[in-house]
Amino acid sequence: MSSAQDLNASDVEKLITKSKAAPPEVRHARAAVSADSLNHRDLRDGEWWRRLYPDVGEDEFLSHVWQMRNSAYGEDKLVELMQSVSAPADFIEDVKKGFHMVPMAVRVTPYLLALIDWDNPWEDPIRRQFIPLASQLLPDHPMLSLDSLHEQQDAPVEGLTHRYQDKALFLVMDTCPVYCRFCTRSYAIGVDTDTVEKVNLRVDPKRWEKAFEYIESRPELEDIVISGGDTYNLPAKHVRAIGERLLNMKNIRRIRFATKGLAVMPMKILSDETWLEAITDVLNLGRKLHKEVCIHTHFNTPNEITAISKRAMNVLFERGMTVRNQCVLQNGVNDSAETMTLLTKRLSEINVQPYYVYQHDMVQGVEDLRTTVQANIDIEKQVRGVTAGFNTAIHVCDAPGGGGKRDVHSFDYYNRQTGVSVYTAPSVKPGAFFLYFDPLRALSEDIQQAWLDPKKQTEMCEQAIAETMRLRQQR
Repeated sequence: MSSAQDLNASDVEKLITKSKAAPPEVRHARAAVSADSLNHRDLRDGEWWRRLYPDVGEDEFLSHVWQMRNSAYGEDKLVELMQSVSAPADFIEDVKKGFHMVPMAVRVTPYLLALIDWDNPWEDPIRRQFIPLASQLLPDHPMLSLDSLHEQQDAPVEGLTHRYQDKALFLVMDTCPVYCRFCTRSYAIGVDTDTVEKVNLRVDPKRWEKAFEYIESRPELEDIVISGGDTYNLPAKHVRAIGERLLNMKNIRRIRFATKGLAVMPMKILSDETWLEAITDVLNLGRKLHKEVCIHTHFNTPNEITAISKRAMNVLFERGMTVRNQCVLQNGVNDSAETMTLLTKRLSEINVQPYYVYQHDMVQGVEDLRTTVQANIDIEKQVRGVTAGFNTAIHVCDAPGGGGKRDVHSFDYYNRQTGVSVYTAPSVKPGAFFLYFDPLRALSEDIQQAWLDPKKQTEMCEQAIAETMRLRQQR
């Protein structure tokens, strides 16, 4: 059969799945799975960090204090470590140049550094997320802006974004245990770089008090995400104080502590008893008040999940803490159905619930990491069904301009030639259109050149919105 038009009635009948139950004698069991399909249970174990840290034993490596003190922060320390494992000289030079071309400072924990494949650092998915290479960087899309999600515009008080009706994002600090190249908040997180002067969101109880007053004044607010920065870096006394203050508000029903720390430094759960007890106390208070307390974390690849991760998650699981994962789809990191399937299954193995897979935000300095909307849709289709629905992430696009999270396939219009997808958010900002733009490298040469022309930029955006309105009128 060469095309759909060539199908006859008999062919069609063969292709249609029968709705009636098959008789018992012809029932079929699923084929046995291959051993490879169970490799999500094989977590990296042993003292695998010894190549990078040959004199560091398990007790020392599992200390969060040692991890923080020995994080690679700055060019000199990172170069020294790379030289110690005989990373290629041209790779090291590439890193040196990349340091000064991106909006985020570089900070990586020993845990992550030791997980990188230093025999092939060019392609390693962990390296790609944290250590920039000048040779892999691409020009930003012309439609990109620094705060692409308009978090500051939707902030009634400093550090509190109120976009959804019943939920607010509370940014309590501006530091993290690691700095991700792809950080949505590169406008504020970490120190100033050669390309960006940061907004100040430092730890400040006086600033927090203004946020608390606003939250209490809005009875519709029920759900608060405590983020930053990273709540892993919050001292235990602040974890407890913020959690207790929010839970004791009559209108608040749910709070979530957002941290990438579980993915990049799981040993804090095993060695920082003071911090662990603080967040456990908040969890127990929530239970007493019949309110939800959970942690949202951020694993991006199955390579980040080790036996240490499972030990840490077991501690939280035994205490009754719900942990959900939000990951970002990234070129060369996790942009295949095989990788995302393994990540999904491996998260479930350690009792972390896959929650979101984000279309990569339009962030400065990471055009090389972005994928097309179509790639995200294709991967979601292949991953869905490999495990239970509640353990399968929702693939979303956080609509540029403050439209909030939309199912990635729920665009109102998508022009795959120009790379423009249009989303609407009736319950968030009714009547507005939110445009996402595929990376330039995925488009034809002619269209790439068109995006460099301000007049043609406007025409392509206007065409997408006009087509959206036309399609809407046809429904």
